[in-house]
Amino acid sequence: MKIPKKDALRWFEFFAMLPEDQELMVKQQEIIYATFAQIEETIDHRNDILMSQIKGLKNLENRTFFVGNDNKFSKGCRSCLFGTGLGAIRKTNKCDAQCKFCYNYGELDNLPPIGEGMWEIGGTKFYEKDIDLLLSIQKKPTGVAYVYLEPFMEIEKYYSVIKKFKAAGIYQHLYTNGISATEETLKALGEAGLDEIRFNLGAANCSDKVIENIKIAKKYIQNVGIETPMTPEFFEEFLKKKQAILDTKLDFINCAELHLNDNNIYNYSEENMYISRQGYISPIWSRELTLKFMKIADEENWDLAVHDCSNHTKFARDLNLSSKEERWFGASNYACEFSRIPYEAFLPILSDDNFKFLSEEELPSGYKPGELIF
Repeated sequence: MKIPKKDALRWFEFFAMLPEDQELMVKQQEIIYATFAQIEETIDHRNDILMSQIKGLKNLENRTFFVGNDNKFSKGCRSCLFGTGLGAIRKTNKCDAQCKFCYNYGELDNLPPIGEGMWEIGGTKFYEKDIDLLLSIQKKPTGVAYVYLEPFMEIEKYYSVIKKFKAAGIYQHLYTNGISATEETLKALGEAGLDEIRFNLGAANCSDKVIENIKIAKKYIQNVGIETPMTPEFFEEFLKKKQAILDTKLDFINCAELHLNDNNIYNYSEENMYISRQGYISPIWSRELTLKFMKIADEENWDLAVHDCSNHTKFARDLNLSSKEERWFGASNYACEFSRIPYEAFLPILSDDNFKFLSEEELPSGYKPGELIF
């Protein structure tokens, strides 16, 4: 069903007014999915054009795209896409920033603690003394990642745990906004055995302090990079400070396609959005900017890897993890992060006269706005 854009708009205006608990009829669901398919097809076409303009674009076994130095592509990303996933380790429920793209936006003061002296690994609570038991019983992951929320809020607690996983031969990377990092703490992380650190440079709006911390981190930690949701603000600020950032000699830049949840979607309520495979909802400019960013990196021959960490990449990641877990064929945890689709979020793109569907056909009888649906 190649639903016309004007009909899709009228239907979505109707869907947006429905009570949250309203069940939709089958034909109405068909209309919704037809609309999503029309939007996504157009987005894919536009992105394909942008990708065709990147002469040095590389495809990593059909799982993701990047440009630049193959040897500097993040080993943590390779673990995620080809190994046994991220292996998230959680400790800190506090942050020293509040970013409008944060998945926990608006609830940072109400996030539950992991527990005094405890770590959350694989959804289970452990004392540090339990990690030796864990490593002796279960199969070791290819890599682990320290997440949730800002590790440098209590970074001194991390060193001894990092040493344990280092001794076990497990690749480790850590996410930070870099605001509270110091040379002393970065050096301590390197000495403890941290393999990779990723700075969310967009969280600090490309501040000079964090750029300097990236340079310092490179002195002590082997693999140093940036991982930031690609937004117009980050794109603009990065280019203003491009040379200073590249002078840090960082290894990689992961440009994450921003996807939204109940906490942060209202910060982008006026933006044109699409839904990828009926899963992640994203502003359409996020991946477009990533591809433009990669084109610049390729043409200027930056000595690093720039990774297109898109919704496609996250879909491939989840398929890989399911395979490693020996789940059934086709199994994946990739899914929509909303319990109810926020139909109102798609009104801007359906109202945008500059956004055209690639092709349209008249709706069949029984599907047109105003007709009784059975």
